[in-house]
Amino acid sequence: MSISNSSQNISVNYSINWFFRKVITTIADLRLAILLLLIIAFFSISGTVIEQNQPINYYQENYPESPALFGFLTWQVLLAIGLNHVYTTWWYLSILVLFGSSLIACTFRRQLPALKAAKIWSFYEESRQFNKLALSAEVTTQSLDNINSIITQKGYQVYQNDHSLYAQKGISGRIGPIIVHIGMILVLLGAIWGAFTGFFAQEMIASGETFTIQNFLEAGKFSNLNHAQSFDIKVNNFWIKYTPDGAVDQFYSDLSVVNKTGEELERKTIFVNQPLRYNGITFYQTNWSISGVKIQLNNSTICQLPMVELTSERKGRIWGTWIPTKPDLSEGISLITKDLQGTMFLYDMEGKLISAVRPNMPVEVNGITLKVLDLIGSTGLQIKSDPGVPLVYLGFALLMIGVVMGYVSFSQIWALQEGDRYFIGGKTNRAQVAFEKEVYQILEQL
Repeated sequence: MSISNSSQNISVNYSINWFFRKVITTIADLRLAILLLLIIAFFSISGTVIEQNQPINYYQENYPESPALFGFLTWQVLLAIGLNHVYTTWWYLSILVLFGSSLIACTFRRQLPALKAAKIWSFYEESRQFNKLALSAEVTTQSLDNINSIITQKGYQVYQNDHSLYAQKGISGRIGPIIVHIGMILVLLGAIWGAFTGFFAQEMIASGETFTIQNFLEAGKFSNLNHAQSFDIKVNNFWIKYTPDGAVDQFYSDLSVVNKTGEELERKTIFVNQPLRYNGITFYQTNWSISGVKIQLNNSTICQLPMVELTSERKGRIWGTWIPTKPDLSEGISLITKDLQGTMFLYDMEGKLISAVRPNMPVEVNGITLKVLDLIGSTGLQIKSDPGVPLVYLGFALLMIGVVMGYVSFSQIWALQEGDRYFIGGKTNRAQVAFEKEVYQILEQL
């Protein structure tokens, strides 16, 4: 009975080990790694082409059911698959994990054994062993020491015994692929870590206001949102620089990081491609708007009215508000503007143009004196936290270093003394022509 149980245990263990080896072999297959890399590249490109993290009505407008893009891609399909947030979907992260596992398996099954084999001294003991080398010859020389001296001058690391010699150089060429794999694994880990711990938010804040990050569009499962809300941001000022023809050249936001007691912790003027970074959170300048207008009717108290962005038939951006000219709100005028340069247009209730005005320029409307004092701009901020970025940067640095190291040829040379006969030969894993020239130079010196 005991013998039977032992046989069963051995059989089960053998089956488990066979299955495990089979899985590792499949995962380490180069063809699978290439396929996964192509899939990752395809969906990464789709995440670049398809706008990410937009409201549902945006996708409904741009990806309608009829006509469907490519005959099948509608907003419903897009949202169901998760193409509106590709980089944080479970299936995209699963592909990254599988690709990383493939790289790790390939590293341990192929690259590390190849490096280990390259570091082992392997002397040739018989002249017939030189027949299998691409380059080999019988030479006339005085001793192995003479061959040793010439090969050493070529930068080889030489190992010698009484009758044999082995030399190699370019071991970094064997290390390079391992560094590449480590770099790619770090990039994948950084992407996954950022997806689980980062967040993405957007805010539109009027000049002069202070805000706490609230409008989170996307947040990882382990994101620390309390940290993001432990301080406030004050928009000290917002302004736009225009080109001579009136187009927007650049827009700027003067931001201050303040604690909950109002103490300023950091301050910076940001613009496109020049963000503010604080405690792992980055504030990008991405948009702008007009939030309000300050007016005065006759000699009354200055008041501020909100402005809203209106749809233009010519697809241009315009903002407008309604200014009541009677206490009962029975009469009023519309104020329209397209930028912060100061030119505004007044229309009556029938839509007829009354006048074009500039800041602090009084105008008579419906029996009262109207003075538009100032337009209030608002800054559009994109706020992002991605703790995986340092890992990604480190991974790409190692990736570039590994690629450069991988171009180094790993060359090996053997020499053997049999009585008064001397044999020499070698091989390399790349740059065959350059290696042949080097070997011919060695032979000429011998």
